[in-house]
Amino acid sequence: MSITPFLRAAGLLAIALTLPACSIGSGGGAGRNAASQAIVASGTFVIDNIDPGSAQGGSAGKELAGQQIYGRLAKPDATGKLVPDLAEAWKPSADAKSWDFTLRGGLKFSDGSPLTSEDVVASFDRLIDINGPYAANYKGVSAKAGSDTVVTFTSPAPDPALPSKLTTLFVLPSGVPADAASYFAKPVASGPFMVESFTPSSELKMVPNPHYWGGAPKVKSLTIRSIPDVAAKLAALRTGEVDVVWGVPDDQIPALRSDASLKVEAVPSNGNFTMWFNSGIPALKEAKVRKALWQAVDFGTIIKQLYPVTGQPADSPLAPTVFGYAPQTPVAYDPGAAKKALEEAGYPFDKPLRLQFGQAQFKPFLQAVVSSWAKIGVKADLLQKEQAVFIEDLLALKWDVNFQLLGTAGYDAATNLGRLYPCAAKRTGYCNPDLDELLAKAGSATDQNERKELYTQASKIIWDDAVGMFPMTSKVSYVWNKNVSGFTLDALGYPDFSKAVESGS
Repeated sequence: MSITPFLRAAGLLAIALTLPACSIGSGGGAGRNAASQAIVASGTFVIDNIDPGSAQGGSAGKELAGQQIYGRLAKPDATGKLVPDLAEAWKPSADAKSWDFTLRGGLKFSDGSPLTSEDVVASFDRLIDINGPYAANYKGVSAKAGSDTVVTFTSPAPDPALPSKLTTLFVLPSGVPADAASYFAKPVASGPFMVESFTPSSELKMVPNPHYWGGAPKVKSLTIRSIPDVAAKLAALRTGEVDVVWGVPDDQIPALRSDASLKVEAVPSNGNFTMWFNSGIPALKEAKVRKALWQAVDFGTIIKQLYPVTGQPADSPLAPTVFGYAPQTPVAYDPGAAKKALEEAGYPFDKPLRLQFGQAQFKPFLQAVVSSWAKIGVKADLLQKEQAVFIEDLLALKWDVNFQLLGTAGYDAATNLGRLYPCAAKRTGYCNPDLDELLAKAGSATDQNERKELYTQASKIIWDDAVGMFPMTSKVSYVWNKNVSGFTLDALGYPDFSKAVESGS
């Protein structure tokens, strides 16, 4: 299969790499100087909302902003291991129905007020009340402050994955209402940075939080800027207007690696390209139809041509770095068998599938998918949506096929399979009582080997029933000027800049 036409636009990006090289310490771009100690970054995700509990706006952008501005009880390190953040320790009860988290002593918010367990409880209750994307992780869970430094989470059943789930809880001061748009223009911070200014979908500028428990960051400012056009992003990197970028197309990586002033690294993510089918519509109700649509796409060739550096064919709904991952039998490319199966099932070839996605960088990949389907007579309309609309339509099931780079919070299958695939989640139109039973058992099993086996069985059902197509496990490519160091190359594009330094040229 040839997808060269879809790569022509990407080839235009090379124009950016022919620009004359400028000084790239702190001083290539206008308004920068060698003593600025300022870092400007531009990643994959648009930040249009910095309320970490809100259901509005793209969750990826909120996650990126949230990890700079707000603290969490615990957080995953670069390998996926949970490490202390605001909490210095945590332990379960004997039956794992409750967990005690002990906060560090002397915690403060950015305004100097004390951060206590009451703030953690209020933040948790607010997350539940708003009923945002991650609220489903906490069905029946309650939080209670035992003292200023101890908070206890209690669930109706054993929940060994609760610490991993709580990586999605960002701590705000008590009293922040559910509807608080004006508050988040300049929220009080509990993380390493606090907001200086925020223009949704454009730029988030932050300065160090002087009261951060880990010590105020060394840089004078951190700006995360949205530059959707990749050529413009790379041009800004080369001129020094931007110091760090990530999510760079694979075809640009060789030239970037040849530039002695830059560093390039691709890190394995905990996310898979995930293309859910809406099993609630008549055309996609049958597993054999969904599997046939999967068979009709030559994902191996598409990945080889578009993602030779950052992609590899997936063999599970979960990435290999996630607890609960288990390899499944690959779905072989067979367009002849796919077309025959669709014809036998009475598939409506005259009605286009609505394939929705939210980010421009995935368009060539999805164009290639649509091209594959067209070869067997399946029509599809490719619908790129602004992030807030994408999320709203995703939850309302206003799509036939939905594309996401879907990660796993806390690197535990409970926050992916356990949250998204039960009938009650209503995320895909798919409902299977046998799967529900497996996921419920896995969610409450305290033996790790038993949990892994149950998630293995659940993954097999999701894979074999083609609840979606799971074509690729991804890496995240980072490129940065050598004057910047000390930041963490996060596996899903949420780098930690709390220890970053900018040395000047």
